[in-house]
Amino acid sequence: HVQLVESGGGSVQAGGSLRLSCTVSGDIIFTYFMGWFRQAPGKEREKVAIIDTDGTTNYADSVKGRFTISQDNSKNTLYLQMNNLKPEDTAMYYCQATQSVAALGLVGLGFWGRGTQVTVS
Repeated sequence: HVQLVESGGGSVQAGGSLRLSCTVSGDIIFTYFMGWFRQAPGKEREKVAIIDTDGTTNYADSVKGRFTISQDNSKNTLYLQMNNLKPEDTAMYYCQATQSVAALGLVGLGFWGRGTQVTVS
């Protein structure tokens, strides 16, 4: 049974940094497509960053140059380094693991964590 647990969220001032972690248990992380997604109140869940099984990364235009997705296979953990945070980055951040690239971002498919809140003021 695959479980994902996010951590590292918090409240920061604009321009600050946070590093989110997503620890995966129950399977090996490098066999999955992994992604970070976020959802602000009243808005749909949106892609933040994705890392492919071969390490290729993809970012939303709104976070390019500020956020970095990475993973440590030895720790079975996915990371999101967030720099120069802006108030519009405020949201609940979720990580997803899926063995189907087509399922990335689709709620109800793959495996999801419960989220970690990021608030930027």
